Amino acid sequence: MIKLIFCLRRKEGMSVAEFQCYWSQTHAPLVARHKDVLGIRRYVQSHSRESALSVMIGASRQGDAKEPAAPYDGVAELWYDSIEAMTANADNPDVKAAGKALLDDEAKFIDLANSPIFLSEEIEVI
Repeated sequence: MIKLIFCLRRKEGMSVAEFQCYWSQTHAPLVARHKDVLGIRRYVQSHSRESALSVMIGASRQGDAKEPAAPYDGVAELWYDSIEAMTANADNPDVKAAGKALLDDEAKFIDLANSPIFLSEEIEVI
């Protein structure tokens, strides 16, 4: 199983509540609608929660950083059977159209330039 991990920061001017509402109520159904053509096996949204404990944990991990990194507003995980399955139909017009629809929608609520995305392979420890 391969996961595409997307660490999300909201667009400037959008509140956390607005971001999370749009992400869960508008974007999630769009992902669900395109899951079969894109080969998505599982889609998980992890919404950040503001709390004194989150601030304390974040501060304890900053080390010598002059400025703490801006927190993520959430993390999306998209699960695929394999890299080959994820890329097998990249030239298919339906796959291209679905990918464009998702990217166009993401641009409405995600600060794409400051939201890293990467592939990962899960290694279960506990």
